Amino acid sequence: MIPLRDDIPHRRKPIVTVVILAINICVYLYELFLGMELDNFVFRYGFIPYKLIMPLSVHAKLIPLFTSMFMHAGFLHLLGNSLYLWIFADNVEDRLGHFNFLIFYLLCGISASLIHALFNWGSKVPAVGASGAIAGILGAYFLMFPKARVLTLVPLFLFWEIVEIPAFFFLGFWFLYQFLLGLVSLGRMGAGIAFWAHIGGFLSGVVFLRFFLKRRTYW
Repeated sequence: MIPLRDDIPHRRKPIVTVVILAINICVYLYELFLGMELDNFVFRYGFIPYKLIMPLSVHAKLIPLFTSMFMHAGFLHLLGNSLYLWIFADNVEDRLGHFNFLIFYLLCGISASLIHALFNWGSKVPAVGASGAIAGILGAYFLMFPKARVLTLVPLFLFWEIVEIPAFFFLGFWFLYQFLLGLVSLGRMGAGIAFWAHIGGFLSGVVFLRFFLKRRTYW
């Protein structure tokens, strides 16, 4: 299923969401110009679980937790993340406030990477992408706007249908799908998509939301 838009208007301009989108796009364009140096860039700034147990500096271990969430493995990876971020993040930012939203986003991304590492301990494969942080946004949206309607492109056999689906069901299905694929991926360390980062990010968003809703700071 491909979300197209939701029906919840935002009251304030989603400044932080737009900045994050811009950074993601700029980093991706930078990656395109790296050529033969791209692998070195990915291994240096992508999140590699194995680095957590290597005798490296704290700086070398922690920096990729931040940088990896602004990197992407390809155009479709960037496009998919950008679509979900654009549709769901503006309302979460509107409710939390710009500064709180930024901290919330980063915490969800970091938590997602750490949970990915927990299920892929010792993996030497770099994990990149905003998916974990965005999953945290989805978790928050799931709690705050369960009755919102999400205009969705749904494949039906050989045809595609555009339907409105309640956010509760759309995001609930998304999480269940990620969870089932996460279970299937167990034992296949470092292979394919980081499903446990998605699962961890979503659950982090659900848990962290209650703390950020208590103190609303705007700037």
